[in-house]
Amino acid sequence: MNQKGVLTVWDDAKGFGFITPEDGGERVFAHISSYAGRGRPVSDRKVTYSISKDDQGRLRAGRFQYAGAAKIGASIAPGVWVAAVVVLAFFTTLAGLFHRGYMPVSIPAAYGGVSLVLFVMYWSDKRAAQRGAQRTPENRLHFFELCCGWPGALMAQQVFRHKTRKVSYQFVFWLAVLANLSALGWLLVAPEAASLRQQLDLDLLNSLRPLIW
Repeated sequence: MNQKGVLTVWDDAKGFGFITPEDGGERVFAHISSYAGRGRPVSDRKVTYSISKDDQGRLRAGRFQYAGAAKIGASIAPGVWVAAVVVLAFFTTLAGLFHRGYMPVSIPAAYGGVSLVLFVMYWSDKRAAQRGAQRTPENRLHFFELCCGWPGALMAQQVFRHKTRKVSYQFVFWLAVLANLSALGWLLVAPEAASLRQQLDLDLLNSLRPLIW
């Protein structure tokens, strides 16, 4: 990869873009299958690349990746850090509620377990999208997000850069997050949910706290 340029155009949804050579000249087509770096390409970044030609003799990047500081910054996208902070804060809150005896361990375990399943589902769907294989239905992903899996979905979206730019998907995703958190809050504090809390043994740890401590 002895050529240098700038990835001036990139369509992440379609998985291709164009590199403008550093020394000028014709733009070079670049496809996601030729990307050799981490994460996903972003436009207006310096890259190094090799030159090849397609079946019609048109220039294309054989392999390309970020160069210099852009290469270092591409290892972990900023969105990953934000998602990690949100997920960590959420699970820390659940752990605190469990420690204080306000919920059984089954609730944090449910969020953790379903999140892990959904993280794998996003990974699988991303690979299917790249290969042109059968995709996971969006309604199925949203269902798992609603059923406690949204922390895993949030991380997967940023780690794999998947579903982040589809506005309609993001709208439904955040509705699922809001609905899930609202249901959890209602279950924990609403007077109307007292009988349900008793059925689910949500107050069980209060009676066991003296034995634990």
